[in-house]
Amino acid sequence: MKKLSLRARVLTGTVAVAALGAGTFGAVSASASAPAAAPAAAVKADTDNRNLQQSTHLTVAAATKAAQATLDAAKKENQRVSVAVVDRNGNTIVTLRGDGAGPQSPESAVKKAYTAVSWNAPTSELAKRLEQAPNLKDIPGTLFLAGGAPVQVKGAPVAGIGVAGAPSGDLDEKFAQAGVASLAR
Repeated sequence: MKKLSLRARVLTGTVAVAALGAGTFGAVSASASAPAAAPAAAVKADTDNRNLQQSTHLTVAAATKAAQATLDAAKKENQRVSVAVVDRNGNTIVTLRGDGAGPQSPESAVKKAYTAVSWNAPTSELAKRLEQAPNLKDIPGTLFLAGGAPVQVKGAPVAGIGVAGAPSGDLDEKFAQAGVASLAR
């Protein structure tokens, strides 16, 4: 390896110290500054509620209740499944892998729940749409197999419940519907 000259080493060290000092000064300056006040226009928009949208989401307790009801329905029929509950935006709220459920079932359950809430329809119905639009299956994160059910409030989707692991999608969807029904009690 070639040895650097004294001049090159001094110059390299000076540049490194300067960069470190500038970064430290910037970090200290950024963390020491007072938070900026909200612009008046943003405050006005909030008070007028014209630029805001409200949405309904399940609580963690409600999602867990629905997931457990789903597992209980499957257990009554000696089925080993996994269940996932996602919110309106497709974010997972809860996933439960039932005793003995296959290793692929949690991921499949999440995808079925996501698909059901995205289209506000049971995934068994959505699977039929593939005949007319086969490219639907290419949408990332979706799974067009029976086993997903939307949770609706006044006809609008607020969550999705997905089940995977039973020998048929019809059974998966039956258990997902049991989870939806548990929320009405």
